Amino acid sequence: MCRHLAYLGAPRSPAVPLFEAPHSLLVQSYAPADMRRGGTVNADGFGLAWFDARAEPVRYRRPSPLWTDEALPALAGSVASGAFLAAVRSGTPGMPVTEAACAPFTDGRWLFSHNGVVRGWPESTVVLAKALPVTELLTLEAPTDSALVWALLRARLNDGEEPARAVADLVLDLDAAAPGSRLNFLLTDGSVLIGTTWTHALSLRRDADGVLLASEPLDEGPGWTPVPDHHLVVATAESADLTPLTEDRSG
Repeated sequence: MCRHLAYLGAPRSPAVPLFEAPHSLLVQSYAPADMRRGGTVNADGFGLAWFDARAEPVRYRRPSPLWTDEALPALAGSVASGAFLAAVRSGTPGMPVTEAACAPFTDGRWLFSHNGVVRGWPESTVVLAKALPVTELLTLEAPTDSALVWALLRARLNDGEEPARAVADLVLDLDAAAPGSRLNFLLTDGSVLIGTTWTHALSLRRDADGVLLASEPLDEGPGWTPVPDHHLVVATAESADLTPLTEDRSG
């Protein structure tokens, strides 16, 4: 499993949620509070992506533990962005520990992270993977379940599917193909932030300036709302709506 967070709103520094908050992503990398039997530490890499002054995504990833990186705290402190996404990784046994396996995954303006595991991968995803061009499968960033999940979602987005629907349908399709999977997603393009809870934790915090989603609350202060399991979060800088993830796809 992993820990991840994403912010959307008025420009602010990612240094606070990553390094300065009492239960920052750094603390969660070595002392997570709610892994739900998904591991004990998140030491198999990390990543941060944000949108620069030109509204273009910038990404920094490494395959080492976050606490070993001396450059990122200063780098994060120099950034003020209206949207960013960060993750620390606890790799599933048998999957490689490489930079390419670390979230955030990117394509165009999209930033994506998967906290969880696809049960029975890769055999369980063969039918879904057949929808992708062979070249897409041959050029996955890494031979991991998360990289395949991103390829499947990216294909739906590129086909013009509405982002929230594409995310919700992919969660349901993956759960049908691989029951028992953990499918907590974060996706943003700098104007909308989408998250899911599927057998793992996610908390929401809204204030006057924006919306923050995080695997675990960053402090014990008021304002944190646990997102119920099997829910979809669709947020803008001004609002956040929670809806159940169900097999009713008529909406």
